[in-house]
Amino acid sequence: MKLSALQQSVVNYWPVLLIRGIVSFIFGILALIWPGHTLLFLVYLFGAYALVNGIMTVVGSLRDREASSHWWLPLISGIAGVILGLLVFFWPARSAPVLFTFIGIWAIVIGLFEFIAAITLPGGLGLHWPLVLGGILAIIVGAIFIRHPFLAMLAVVWLLGAFAIVYGIVLCIRAFQYRSHARALPS
Repeated sequence: MKLSALQQSVVNYWPVLLIRGIVSFIFGILALIWPGHTLLFLVYLFGAYALVNGIMTVVGSLRDREASSHWWLPLISGIAGVILGLLVFFWPARSAPVLFTFIGIWAIVIGLFEFIAAITLPGGLGLHWPLVLGGILAIIVGAIFIRHPFLAMLAVVWLLGAFAIVYGIVLCIRAFQYRSHARALPS
C-alpha cells in the first residue's frame, strides 16, 4: 500500500522532532544552570543582530539617496546600529544592563503610545481596552527593567530556560506520537 504524503512526512519527521525537543530541553536546563553564560550569548546575539541590521540599513539608505530626500535618516539609524553592535561585542558585561535599560525605555514609550492611541482613536475606551491594558503593562514592565536591570536580565534568562524545557518536552511527546502513528501505518 502506498503511503500518502502526510503519512510519509510523519514517518520521516518524528526523529527530527525528537532531536529538536532534546536540544530545546538541554538548552533550557543549561540556561537555568548557567544564566550568566546564557545572558552573555543573548547579548552577543543581539550585538550581531544590531551590527548586521545596521550595515544593511546603511547600504539601503545609500542606495536610496537618489530616490528619497530623507535617505540620511536611515543612514543615521544604520550607523547607530553598527556602533551599538560593536559596543556590545567589545563591552558585553557593560552592554547587558544598558541594553535592558533601553528595552525598559522602549517598553515605556510603546506603552505610552498605545495608551494615547486608545484615548484618541474613535470608538471610545470601551472598544480599545486591549490597547489600554497593553500600554499599562508595557509601562510597568519598562519601569521594572529600568529600575532593576539585573533582576530583569535574570528573569528573562529563567523564563527562556523554563520555556525551552517545556517546549522541548512538548516536542518530544509529539515526536513519540508521530512514531506511534508511523508504526501503525501499513508497511
